[in-house]
Amino acid sequence: MLISDIRPTTIEGVKSLAAQYRKQEGIKYSQALDVAAKAANCTNFKNALRILPSIGSRAKKPYILLTIYWCDKDKRYEIGRETLTIALEKPILDICEKLMLKQVRGFGNLRMVAPDHFVCDAIAGSQSFARERLSTAERSLRFMERTGLRPSRDFRKAYPNGQADDQLPDSDHTTDWVDPVSGQFILIDEPYSGVPDEAKRADWSDRTDWRVVKTQWEGMYYPSRCDLYVATDGRTGYDIDALVAKINAMQSPFLEEDWTGESAPSWETFISPMATTPLDQKRARCRGMIYPMPTKTTLPYSYNMGENRRRPAAAMPVDGHTQAGRIIKSILRSAHRPYGVYRRMNSVRSTLEDWMSIEIGRGQLEGPEFFDVYYHEVDDDAPAFERAKSSSGIVDMLGELKHRLQVAYPNCAPLRQQIHKIDMSISLVSKMKTARK
Repeated sequence: MLISDIRPTTIEGVKSLAAQYRKQEGIKYSQALDVAAKAANCTNFKNALRILPSIGSRAKKPYILLTIYWCDKDKRYEIGRETLTIALEKPILDICEKLMLKQVRGFGNLRMVAPDHFVCDAIAGSQSFARERLSTAERSLRFMERTGLRPSRDFRKAYPNGQADDQLPDSDHTTDWVDPVSGQFILIDEPYSGVPDEAKRADWSDRTDWRVVKTQWEGMYYPSRCDLYVATDGRTGYDIDALVAKINAMQSPFLEEDWTGESAPSWETFISPMATTPLDQKRARCRGMIYPMPTKTTLPYSYNMGENRRRPAAAMPVDGHTQAGRIIKSILRSAHRPYGVYRRMNSVRSTLEDWMSIEIGRGQLEGPEFFDVYYHEVDDDAPAFERAKSSSGIVDMLGELKHRLQVAYPNCAPLRQQIHKIDMSISLVSKMKTARK
């Protein structure tokens, strides 16, 4: 085997290859270490020391690498990469399923490209912001690791008795979790310090039989600015005090100023040690750095650096957008929809408005008329608002919205993303409807 074909996977392997390079090339050992480290898909030997295991420790020390690329326009378009290595107690997919990681704060924009590597496909606006996002992801991982909790998709459980308007008072930055052992739903609330009305919360707790406990840990969302509360149904006998004790025993949250990751002054694609095939290495490339091109069914509608937003290669008539807007605005105002529906439909209307702004011709919907389509509220006596006064009416309206979009646009990824949000909304309303019976 030629020396150039050797791909070491341990620190010992890098050192052995470096010795061969020093002898064959006649270079300093420190230079040979960097050359050998690159053969192991590392940027240099210092990087290799951080991420490559030693012989005998590989299976004992799980880890994960998180990468974000950035470009700072305020610094004459300075670019770079931030990669954070996180040592884990067990493999990440044993801590949280891959699909559910998308629900975890800090992981929403991260894509798993190798067993040991996640990459963000959006370009961060600065080095500081990239580090802050990776620090948030680290805090979320530690929270799951220490508590054993997993993300929950059952958003309706955050509302006692299934009532969408009966949520924890003054709650903010909430996340939904479940104890996989007992199946107990756990609400984590992270409002800004001093904002919640504790008396109002106590009254709500007494009325709903939920327990709400403030922890000593500074939280995942914004440590030092927010507090972390745990809330759960107290009628089940769940030991919330034991959970709070685990959280209080956690180390201080990892912050941007604690940065221990690797910083590179380039956009050279970072390849992790477990990315062993050409497909793995192709997958590791940040999609935000790929110049967008039209396809048969989609068109790029943003050429900004780091963005790859696309829309269907078709246009819905203005009347179609108007009808879609009435449906969405009526559903958002309805008292019969859970918050999970509000969140999804608010996203759908934002996307549809973006599409409409490109699809309409010059002179159409100028000024206030444009914003009326998706954002100005419908009248109380409007037919669409009347239909949204029942769960069954909302389900019918969501079905109509789905049909309108499928007729107007070709089957493509941007459309499927919106259809999925509509389908999930139908499911959430149907579940809440069943819970009320």
